[in-house]
Amino acid sequence: MTTAPERQVRLAAPVSGTTIPLADVPDPVFSSGAVGDGFGVEPDAGQVVAPVDGTVTLVAATGHAIGLKTDSGLEVLLHLGVDTVELKGAPFKMTVSAGDRVRSGQPLGTMDLKAVTAAGKATTAIVVLTNSTTHLAGLEVTPGHVAAGGPAATATLKDTSTEPAAEAVATTGRTDGRTGFDATAADIIAGVGGADNVASVIHCITRVRFYLKDASLANDDVVSNLDGVIDVAKAGGQYQVVIGADVVDVYDAIVSQLPAGAAGDADEAAEPVERPTTPLGWVKYGFSSLIGVITGSMIPVIGVLAASGILKGILALLTQFKVVESASDTYQIISAMADSMFYFLPIIIGFTAAKRLGSDPIIVAIIGGVLAYPSLAHMSNPDYIVKSSEDPAGFTAPYHIVRQIGNTIFNTDFFGIPVSLPQTNAYAYSIFPIIVAAWLAAKIEPWLKMWIPAVIRSIFAPLLEIFIVSTLVLVVFGPIVMAISGAIATGVTAVLKLSYPVAGLIIGGFYQCLVIFGLHWAVIPIISQQIADPGYSPLNAIVSATMIAQGGGALAVWIKTRNRRIKRMAGPATISAMCGVTEPAMYGLNLKYGRIFLTASIGGAVGGLITGLFNVNMWGFTGAFVGFPSFVNPKGIDSSFTGFWIASFAALVVAFLCTYFFGFSESDLEGGKEVKKVRLGKREPN
Repeated sequence: MTTAPERQVRLAAPVSGTTIPLADVPDPVFSSGAVGDGFGVEPDAGQVVAPVDGTVTLVAATGHAIGLKTDSGLEVLLHLGVDTVELKGAPFKMTVSAGDRVRSGQPLGTMDLKAVTAAGKATTAIVVLTNSTTHLAGLEVTPGHVAAGGPAATATLKDTSTEPAAEAVATTGRTDGRTGFDATAADIIAGVGGADNVASVIHCITRVRFYLKDASLANDDVVSNLDGVIDVAKAGGQYQVVIGADVVDVYDAIVSQLPAGAAGDADEAAEPVERPTTPLGWVKYGFSSLIGVITGSMIPVIGVLAASGILKGILALLTQFKVVESASDTYQIISAMADSMFYFLPIIIGFTAAKRLGSDPIIVAIIGGVLAYPSLAHMSNPDYIVKSSEDPAGFTAPYHIVRQIGNTIFNTDFFGIPVSLPQTNAYAYSIFPIIVAAWLAAKIEPWLKMWIPAVIRSIFAPLLEIFIVSTLVLVVFGPIVMAISGAIATGVTAVLKLSYPVAGLIIGGFYQCLVIFGLHWAVIPIISQQIADPGYSPLNAIVSATMIAQGGGALAVWIKTRNRRIKRMAGPATISAMCGVTEPAMYGLNLKYGRIFLTASIGGAVGGLITGLFNVNMWGFTGAFVGFPSFVNPKGIDSSFTGFWIASFAALVVAFLCTYFFGFSESDLEGGKEVKKVRLGKREPN
C-alpha cells in the first residue's frame, strides 16, 4: 500500500553536517525517545535554518531551542547543543520570534560552534517531533552529510480519516486522539497558556505546581472546570492545579507533553518577567521566591518524612509494650531506619534544592554531608567544649577549647577565623543552611565552568565548589541563617509556652487558610526543627487537629447530601483528610459550597484548644488519625497520646455538627461553582 503524499512531511537539516539517529544523540532524555521521535545533526557550520514550513511557537530566552508547528499539526522542537541552556545564550543569535511564519531552509540565526565546544558542551543539533504519539506513523532518516536546508528525514503522519478515529472524535469531542490522563494533561497545558508558557513543573501530594513564564496567559475558569481538576490556586510564584489522588498520573502525563527539562527544575524563566520596582514589591517577590524554593525542595521528600515519623512512633509503641527492648539490636536497626531521614536531611534536601535552583545536585548533596559530618557534631557538642578562660585539667573525655568574643561563643576556628557552630549540630536537622548552599552553588558553578579549562574541569570544578561553598556556609551564612531560623522557632515556642491553649485555639482556627494559598510549606521547617530539638512538636499537634476538622466537614456533606456526584466526591475527600491530606476536601467541597470551610475551621479551633489544654506533643511528622503513632512519647505513653484522641474526636464532632446543621444544605449546590467539561476551549455541560 502506498502512502498518500499529503501525509508526508519533509524535514530539512537545521545545520550543515552529518545526520545521526536519535539513539546516538549524546543526551539520554532525547536519545531515549521520551520527548518524541527525531534525529540529530553533528554540525560543521553555525548557520541555523528552519527544518520545516510552519509557525514559530517558541524561541527560548537563551536561544538554544526553537519550537515550530506545521499546518498539518506536527510539532517540531529544534534543540541546539546538549545542556547549552547553561551558557545563558552567549553562543546563540536568533533572528525569529514566536508567531513568525517560516519556510523550510529559511535562516533562523547562528550558533557559535567554537564557543559551545570551549564550554565543554556537545554541539549536536537535535530535531524532535514532540507529538509523535498522536501524529507520527513513521520517520525515515537520511544518513550521511547534508547541507543546511537539505533533506534529512521524511515523517509519515497518521491517517486520521479512518472510521474508528471519526467515532472517537464524535464520542469524546477531541481531535488529538488523547484519552484519560493524557487528555487531562493536554487540556491543562492548553489552559495555562500552552507548553511554551511552562518554565517548569513539579508536584506535591495533591497539586501540579507550574512555574509559568507569563501567568496572565493562564485561564483560571478553563483549568478549574476541567474533568479531573478540583480547583486552581496561586501562591509562591506557582500556578497550582489541584488534582487529588491522581496527581502523580496527571503530572507524568503533563511532563511527557512538555519539552525536555521542564520536570522538577525551574530555571530563570520561572521567575517573573517584570522585576519589582518598589520596596514592598521586592518584599513580596522575595517571600514568593522563598516559598517556591521551600516547596520545590521539600515536596519530593515529604512522604518519606511522614513515613519516618510513623516508624518512629511504631518503634515507641513496640518499646512501650515490651515487644522490643531498647537495648536490643532489633531496636537499633529499626531506629536507624526511622532516624536516617532526619540524620541525613542536609544531604537529601541538598539534592532536591539543587535541582530546584539549578546547581549540581551531587555536589550540593556532598556539601550537605559536610554539614552532617560526625566531627562537626563532636565540635558543636557542649559536653566536649570549655571556654578558653577555663582550666581543662581533669577532663577525661575529649574536649575542645572555645573562645568568647562579646556575647558570641566561637567553638572552633577555620584557618584562624573564629567559627560558631550551633550546639547539638543543628545543621544536621535544618533545611535552610543547605538551601543557602544550593543557591550559592548555582551562582558559583557558571563562573567555575567559564574559567576552568574543560580538560581539568571535571576534577577541579567540584573541588573548588565544595571548598568555597562549604566555607561560606560554615563561616558566614550558616550562623546568620541559624540565628534567624532559631529566633523564629524560639518565638513560636514562646507563644506556645505563654498559653498553649490560646495558641491552639488561634492556630487551629486559621492554619488551613495557609493551605488555601499553599503557604503551609513555610511552617514545615519550623516543625522539622522542633522535632529535631527538643525532639517533639506542639505546633504539629495543633496542625493535626485542623486536618481532621476539615475531614469532619466533608463527612457531614457525604452523609447529608442526596446529590450522587457530590457524595462520590465527599467520601474519598473525607478519607484523604483523615489521613492528613486536606486539599481534596477543601477545594472539592469546603471552599466551594457555602460555609463549610468556616464551620470546619471552628472544629479545628476546638481541636487546637483541647490540644493545648492536654499539653499534647508530637514526636513524628505525620498527623491526623493515620499518624497516631507520632503521639507516643518514646519515654512512655502520656497525656499526649490520650489528648490526641480526645482533641481529634472533638475536632471531628464539632466540625461535623456545625457543618451538618449550619454549614451546608442542598440549596448550596446551586450557588456553588458549576463543574463543566472543558476540552481545548470547548465547554460542555457535565
